[in-house]
Amino acid sequence: MTIRRRSLPEGWYPSTASGVRARCEAWESSLPTVSQRYSSVIVPHAGWAFSGRLAYRAIRAMPQTTETVVVVGGHLRSSDPVVVAPETGFETPFGHLEADLELISSLNERFDVREDHAADNTVEVQLPLVHHLSPSARVVALRCPPAPCAGEVGRFIAGYAAERGQVVFVVGSTDLTHYGPAYGFVTEQAGSDPSQWVREENDRPIVDAMVRLDAPRVIRLAVERHAACSSGAAAAAIGFAARVGSPRGELIEYAQSCDVRPDSSFVGYAAIGYGT
Repeated sequence: MTIRRRSLPEGWYPSTASGVRARCEAWESSLPTVSQRYSSVIVPHAGWAFSGRLAYRAIRAMPQTTETVVVVGGHLRSSDPVVVAPETGFETPFGHLEADLELISSLNERFDVREDHAADNTVEVQLPLVHHLSPSARVVALRCPPAPCAGEVGRFIAGYAAERGQVVFVVGSTDLTHYGPAYGFVTEQAGSDPSQWVREENDRPIVDAMVRLDAPRVIRLAVERHAACSSGAAAAAIGFAARVGSPRGELIEYAQSCDVRPDSSFVGYAAIGYGT
């Protein structure tokens, strides 16, 4: 068995099972009861202090019978191929999550998939949440570029699951606008209240496109307006949702890193769920 080890330091998420459990229980106590189960979700991927609650809130609404969780990350160029972690398991504070090797094999047969050996937060930061919420589920860790193939990957996974009668849940991992001097994105349009401008003028259009299942527009806004850092991940979640018959997404919650730590440089986050 080959295990992908943790690469992110303690500040991203707790290093112990008790620490993860305590954080999730604290979030759970502040959230309403789950009333809607989702087939796929889009969640942020910053350190848990900033966006972990939003990610938890969405992922906890996975079907209770979920057998495989596909976590789709990004941080790729449009010209990059789809990349998949080749390991047979993943280290989390709870132990090892088993990979769904059959689904990985099918992805390799259908797409020009390359092995992913890079350390990357977009997938890893979600794995402890998945392991806590669905201990027996298998996982697939992949990353998609901001290109049409991302939606195709999502649709293929939905077809694969339907053919096998398998309950698969897809997590698309992306943050929204990275604004401020630390990110090299500042505009006079933001005026005296950049947080409000980002929320209403730059993040709202891409969130609306996500809700409407408009993957091409999501990718276009991400590229043209710097409105998301891993839009291919969102496109994959949307492709899956569309294939399983989701008519529309739901904005679960929106937030910004400056809500937690005020700063002239900040990032937008959204949690979006797709029902059927």
